[in-house]
Amino acid sequence: MASSHEEESLLRTGPSEPSRGRNYSAMANVEEISDVTMPNTADDAVVSIDQDGARRILQRIDWHIMPLLFLTYALNFMDKTILSSAAVFGLREDTHLEGSNYSWISSVFYFGYFLWAYPTTFLIARLPVAKYLAVNTFIWGAVVALTAACTNYGGLITVRFLLGVAEATVSPALMFITSTWYTRDEIPTRTGIWFAGNSVGGIVSSLLAYGIGHITDNIHPWRWMFIVLGLATFLLGFGVFFLVPDSISKAKFLTPQERQWAGDRVVIAGTGRTERTTWRWDQTVECLQDPKTWLIWSIALLCQIPNGGTQNFANLVITSFGFTSLQSALINIPYSIISVIAISGTGWLAGHFRSMNCILIGLIVVPPVVGSALIGKRTAIPHGVSLFGYFLLSTGPAALPLLLSIIQSNYRGVTKKMTMTALLFIAYCTGNIVGPQLFISAEEPTYDTAFRAIMICYALVVCLAAALRVYLQLVNKRRQQDEGIQGSAGASGAVGGGKVVDVVDSRNVTDMVNEVHLRPEDYEDVTDWKTFGFRYRL
Repeated sequence: MASSHEEESLLRTGPSEPSRGRNYSAMANVEEISDVTMPNTADDAVVSIDQDGARRILQRIDWHIMPLLFLTYALNFMDKTILSSAAVFGLREDTHLEGSNYSWISSVFYFGYFLWAYPTTFLIARLPVAKYLAVNTFIWGAVVALTAACTNYGGLITVRFLLGVAEATVSPALMFITSTWYTRDEIPTRTGIWFAGNSVGGIVSSLLAYGIGHITDNIHPWRWMFIVLGLATFLLGFGVFFLVPDSISKAKFLTPQERQWAGDRVVIAGTGRTERTTWRWDQTVECLQDPKTWLIWSIALLCQIPNGGTQNFANLVITSFGFTSLQSALINIPYSIISVIAISGTGWLAGHFRSMNCILIGLIVVPPVVGSALIGKRTAIPHGVSLFGYFLLSTGPAALPLLLSIIQSNYRGVTKKMTMTALLFIAYCTGNIVGPQLFISAEEPTYDTAFRAIMICYALVVCLAAALRVYLQLVNKRRQQDEGIQGSAGASGAVGGGKVVDVVDSRNVTDMVNEVHLRPEDYEDVTDWKTFGFRYRL
């Protein structure tokens, strides 16, 4: 836990390894000869930034980055899941869907996502990330709007597949941006903030569906839903293009000195610099050989099988409790509010307590286990109890941002981290493809098979989260014995010629950035396996 760290011995010296030294010097009143933030020479003046200045810089970063990431993720969720609302407002009838057609329309989105998941992580690491995300946002908005023009199953299958391709870039890009700008202690909280856009998007889309659901023209409500959201997404693309910097060195809202300081704090207390890196296949191989990769992958898969079904069949399940289509749109609002609280709350806890991440994953999926069991017994209990069980499912989505935080803070090396990101979203797609298929049309409206599967999946997540925690503890203990130092789960590892910074809190980070003299080799792209003093968050 961050709170359990001793403030003494802020710098512990380990072996001075040329491959793992790090360099800090602030650049003040110096012209930039390169657009990449790099250390100064020993002759340059070192300019410190005090605690108030550090706080103002972080606030400026937050206000320039987080609102757009939040809005992007909110629309990402709304555009994906508005299909559930559209289904009860005439989409199935107007497009003549039969049997399992709707399940396949729900699933095919993730085939497109699956296809583009790995190529897009490669491009994110090689291209200007904000510009690339903006172009994808323009395409994604256009595809959502075009859904309104569909008149049959073939048209819907096509646009949903293309939407999956377009949206495959969003989550990996937001993860890349977050790990570019923030420290290991800040990543879980910031990830929780932008991921909460999912649930806020759920609230807005429910209100939107309720309002548009009253339209009685010849276009029909479900088409207006796609038109409005498609236009909003397209306009968001301009905000991302012009307001989100591609890297720290391109951030015009910071001075050259502040950009240097912001870059160095991530080198010291984050997971290293992300600029001007190349794709390294040795890091890809290392990621595939890493046991924690497959534990995280398995947890992601088991979390997303329930998610894939409940996202797309939510409104159909609610109407089966005896509510109208309009009422089903409103009932999803408290569900989304609970999700917001769960996501942001667990993100805050994971950011402040370094040994809580896996525990939180296990705890957050216990309510869905109970909820799915209640819904599975719906024929024997009142509708009100079944509805309560449905609300218990709302904490399940909080497991994914906790997994994203583990990847961002426990993987060093740009290629290794992006490979793990791709693998996680392949699991995400697989789970979301399988999930809707468990909602068998012949079992409508009870969907017994689906809710039994949800209960089993979440129960297995509890077991695997415990296994992941034990594994990371054992690795930390082994590395501590091998290296002869305690190391830190809040720092990037050895810096400045072999010093291991013991990061205690944000004030401590500021002190370290001012005091530690990084070296050019500290900016190298090194993995967590090869980083002296690096310890895993649990």
